[in-house]
Amino acid sequence: MKAVRFDRYGGIDVLAVTDVPRPEPGPGQVLVKVKAAGINPGEAKIRQGLLHERWPATFPSGQGTDLAGVVEAAGPGATGFAGIHYAPGDEVIGWVDTRSSHAEYALVGAASLVPKPRELPWEVAGAIPVAGFTAWAAVRAVCAKPCSTIVVSGAAGGVGSIAVQLARSTGATVIGLASPVNHDWLAAHDVIPVAYGDGVATRITAAAPGAKATAFVDTYGGGYVELALDELGIAPGRVDTIARFDAVAKYGVKAEGNAAGASAGTLAELAALIADGNLEIPIAATYPLAEVRAAYGQLEGGHVRGKIVLIP
Repeated sequence: MKAVRFDRYGGIDVLAVTDVPRPEPGPGQVLVKVKAAGINPGEAKIRQGLLHERWPATFPSGQGTDLAGVVEAAGPGATGFAGIHYAPGDEVIGWVDTRSSHAEYALVGAASLVPKPRELPWEVAGAIPVAGFTAWAAVRAVCAKPCSTIVVSGAAGGVGSIAVQLARSTGATVIGLASPVNHDWLAAHDVIPVAYGDGVATRITAAAPGAKATAFVDTYGGGYVELALDELGIAPGRVDTIARFDAVAKYGVKAEGNAAGASAGTLAELAALIADGNLEIPIAATYPLAEVRAAYGQLEGGHVRGKIVLIP
């Protein structure tokens, strides 16, 4: 089978699609023929070596967490969420912690799979897990509630585009920081768009007169944690960042993300919201597996609305 591999840290040029043996499912495992697999900024940072201290790579390394596909084979005891016993032909959504979903086939623990609603296109289903878990956890970390005004940086990105919708569904006023090209999309989802850059604190304050910002979800990094604390006066416990791990010890803010949200129950909840038309995951582009370098080139170029997905 074909699978993405890299044998050293570096740019997109170290990525290769190679032939590797197709795995066989063991106890509690399911072999999934991958139909779609989202790509994520964290994967790019791991491949670049930027997260070596936190998540080192072992070479040759595979890549990928998100996936949606069709069960090819199931090992003994492959019973997962809600007591479902998976069998060949079942359509599923899931995730792996083995950096292996960017491939034609992936071994997945049965507990990390849920049935794919028929209404979901493959590319949307394969884009849900990492970004969805992260957004779900971040919104809950800042205690979104009707009386809140929540600011989200990177509001049109893979995580941000989901976070603004989940926050809005609580009844909160949501301010999304994004480039002007994404303002119409945000406004269409009942999010108040604000341009980032110099003077952003003033624009945030003016965006919702009488509704002081009370929470902040930072999906971008840079100086947004300091902006939330020092310029907007938000309490540290109402700030969650997925990009500034140093800020947790330094300021006492939260950094709840993918690890805090990852569960089959959460995945099933998100998939149902999308299937029912209550949540949108924008798909910026899809690429064949063979064009994985181009996919990450677009991702790392920035200004991507929503998700980019590989189609093996």
